[in-house]
Amino acid sequence: MTPVLRTERLLLDPYTPEDEGDFVALFQDTRVSRWMGDGPTGEAEDRALFGRVFTKVYAENLFDVWAVRREGRLVGHAEIKWTAGVDGYEIIYALAPAAWGAGLGTEIAEAVVAYGFGTLGLTEVHATVAAANAASLLLLERIGFVHVRDVREGDGSTTRVLTRRKAPVG
Repeated sequence: MTPVLRTERLLLDPYTPEDEGDFVALFQDTRVSRWMGDGPTGEAEDRALFGRVFTKVYAENLFDVWAVRREGRLVGHAEIKWTAGVDGYEIIYALAPAAWGAGLGTEIAEAVVAYGFGTLGLTEVHATVAAANAASLLLLERIGFVHVRDVREGDGSTTRVLTRRKAPVG
């Protein structure tokens, strides 16, 4: 069961059915979705994705996925899951443009990484970021992620694979 995580300004908790409209709005915003998965999709696909959060992800306890809230309002999305592309656990996060520029992306990423290292017992976590997504690359590098390799995509674009290793204790 996806646990509740708290940061200084954010609450990361499981989605509720009432979040569907805000979830779809987040993923329909092309400023956000251009960096997610294969890019923007239609509203019907985003509604189906939201449904699968409940019927598959939560129902089968596949991985942790959170609604990101600030002052009770949904402002983002976060996940940590094993992916074949990195052969390990990857963090995924998205933030509504209205919340950009306030350091909230850093709070989300740090909270999910801490959960991976602490609760999941991971020794490293990964992130995949489009090479053109300078803001996310900078954010991840600032919090200790290191560029490990590039992946050339079928459309000719480049995805950067970054890794953060857990600091040794002691």
